[in-house]
Amino acid sequence: MSTYSAELKRVTTHSLQEMKTLGEKISMLTAYDYSLAKIVDGAGVDVILVGDSASNVMAGHETTLPITLDQMIYHASAVVRAAKRALIVVDLPFGSYQGNSEEALRSAIRIMKESGAHAVKLEGGAEIKESVTRVLSAGVPVMGHLGLTPQSIYKFGTYTVRAKEEEEAAKLIQDALILQECGCFGIVLEKIPAPLAKKVSESLKVPTVGIGAGVDTDGQVLVLQDMLGINKDFKPRFLRRYADLHSVITGSIQNYVSDIKQKDFPNEKESYWNKK
Repeated sequence: MSTYSAELKRVTTHSLQEMKTLGEKISMLTAYDYSLAKIVDGAGVDVILVGDSASNVMAGHETTLPITLDQMIYHASAVVRAAKRALIVVDLPFGSYQGNSEEALRSAIRIMKESGAHAVKLEGGAEIKESVTRVLSAGVPVMGHLGLTPQSIYKFGTYTVRAKEEEEAAKLIQDALILQECGCFGIVLEKIPAPLAKKVSESLKVPTVGIGAGVDTDGQVLVLQDMLGINKDFKPRFLRRYADLHSVITGSIQNYVSDIKQKDFPNEKESYWNKK
């Protein structure tokens, strides 16, 4: 970890801009609860994303669409209570901003007031420009999200790599510039060709954070449960597993069950007695 990021007491949107200027990569992970957010924050991650991926990871839904604004505020509040250093960014869930800029503003203000988070993230480009501008006008920092946008999964019909064709790539570049012009402090680029992500990152003044977008973005983000190997079913090319906690947790629980069945737990030292 560089001296710059190590000395930060609280990461801010300005900090991320400074990191891009200095060429220091930005680390970002998801978290949805107090216990894991405390570990993520203590480990030195720069940005914690309270993602609508909680719909999949925490609730078991097939897509991110079912999660509600109230549920996102619940998860964000827990993360905010845990994190002392990281910048906390919260996804605005599907249906809370797309069609109405006033609704977008109300949703963003609720997240900021009720959870204590530091910023919100919205998916889309030119089509949500009005919502982005409205939220920013209230002083709420906004992060953009382009490429594969999971809230639009039924429109795309697939989770395949986006912007492989010239027309879609050109629109993505244009959308990135629009979001920057609106005032977004950064943009997530999800599952797009690495050369395109490099081109976008170099053309923007604001930092980019990639997921499945190659090494040339200004930072990287992964879902915590994926990179820790808790979720064994999700196996995209871009995912690097840093642990196999599924096996560790399963083995621990099996040992616990076995000790109970064999009357080994609790033992004498783990029990309370009348004697002093």
